Amino acid sequence: MKFKGIEKIHQGKFITRYDIQYESEKGRAKTYEMISRNKNISTQEDLHNNRVDAVVLIMHDAEKKRILLSREFRMAPAEWVINFPAGLIDAGESAEQAAARELREETGLTLDAIDEVWKESYSAVGFSNEKNSVVIGKASGTILPSDSDMEEIEARWYTKEEVQKLLQTERFAARTQAYCALWSAHE
Repeated sequence: MKFKGIEKIHQGKFITRYDIQYESEKGRAKTYEMISRNKNISTQEDLHNNRVDAVVLIMHDAEKKRILLSREFRMAPAEWVINFPAGLIDAGESAEQAAARELREETGLTLDAIDEVWKESYSAVGFSNEKNSVVIGKASGTILPSDSDMEEIEARWYTKEEVQKLLQTERFAARTQAYCALWSAHE
């Protein structure tokens, strides 16, 4: 692949749309459409995204018998989707701080312990360079509605048996589906 250039197509409030011009190994000119949280990409190096944009929260109860999932109406597919609580990392926040804030905002729960923070990963590598940090931990408290009137989120604790049923009946975000399938299959 030979990078030829990049053009900003549209600047939105949260994402920017770009066309990347490149040449294939066989010399064919191509255009690749992508979106990014970075509003100022102009080079191939800029595409690497050295910033972690968001957190994904995999929360269990204290006994690790239940997992926290959100049923959220997402506009892109125009339907309810099962997902992990997640959100953008604010300027000056660490992934751990963002995890505690997002958990509280979306579910009303308290982040009691962080067991792991995974190396950052891409959320939708087929069309975006957005990076996420997965925070695994334990949460407690009473589930409350999201404190944002811009989001429709219904959080709930699920047992492994309940997750196995959800996997057969509900639409999931891919990363959530993969983790839940593995988690619910093990004793």
